[in-house]
Amino acid sequence: MLLSVRDQFGKHLAQLANEDSKVLALDGDLGNSTRLDTVEKETKDSFLQMGIAEQNMVGVAAGLASVGLQPWVCSFATFLTKRAFDQIVVSVAQTNFDVKLVGSYSGLLTSNTGKTHHALDDLAMMSTIPNMTVLAPGDANETVAAMNAMYQTKRPIYLRLTRDETIPAFLTNLDFEIGKGKTLREGTDILVVSTGSMTYRVSEAIEKINGVSIAHQHFPTIKPFDKELLLEGAKAVHLVITVEEHYIRGGLGSIVSEILSEHLPKKVYRIGVSDAFSGCGTDDELLEAHGLSIGKIKEQIIKKWNEGFK
Repeated sequence: MLLSVRDQFGKHLAQLANEDSKVLALDGDLGNSTRLDTVEKETKDSFLQMGIAEQNMVGVAAGLASVGLQPWVCSFATFLTKRAFDQIVVSVAQTNFDVKLVGSYSGLLTSNTGKTHHALDDLAMMSTIPNMTVLAPGDANETVAAMNAMYQTKRPIYLRLTRDETIPAFLTNLDFEIGKGKTLREGTDILVVSTGSMTYRVSEAIEKINGVSIAHQHFPTIKPFDKELLLEGAKAVHLVITVEEHYIRGGLGSIVSEILSEHLPKKVYRIGVSDAFSGCGTDDELLEAHGLSIGKIKEQIIKKWNEGFK
């Protein structure tokens, strides 16, 4: 069943706000796209329209958190992280305030908006900040579970959300603990590691591959990373492959490579966006162009296995 991540995000944040008057939604004039306008429609006093002024929005959120409120700041991921990075570091992270930062329209899948709207470095940027937790759920149901964990955790958290409307509610284990990954499939030849919007496509690609024993791990928490689960899965295989809707440097692939190089050296192949700005196109066109469609992921897994491990 298809279930929109952004729709569920808006509905659940409205529910949290109705249940707790300390929960506030700060919008950067994109509520219709991010679905933050659901909070405006379904709550009385929990929605604050901040306009196209991301730096100020983050500063206001820090002020609200300083008096015991829990602000949820939402904008397109590339605007929130790039335009307000200094305010995030100084006003939110250094103070360790309970501010929730929601980067909607992450990655490539932003509906023909082009390179200016693509967030392909946000995981790298946010995971380098001390005191910052970074989450990237795989479907709509896991998004709700992640939001519940965020609400209970009184510190800065960045939530990376996809606009993609084609991902079904496919994750069956909805237990969510910040800092924990999930093993979706066991295997002894290859370990494929994914996060966020790519986890569903990886699952579909693996189902189409025969003759290779493939394990699959999903990491909805990028920071802190579940090092123990990764090492446990990597021990059993010959090759590790990472897949992410992000640049291959600084994101999931880099984190996995760093951990394995220190604790369990393995051959790692990274699937993601290379060192180039993307173009304007449909979601399917962009996924195909960057090797992130189900078919392209399948091809690359088979190719890497055949090159040295068959």
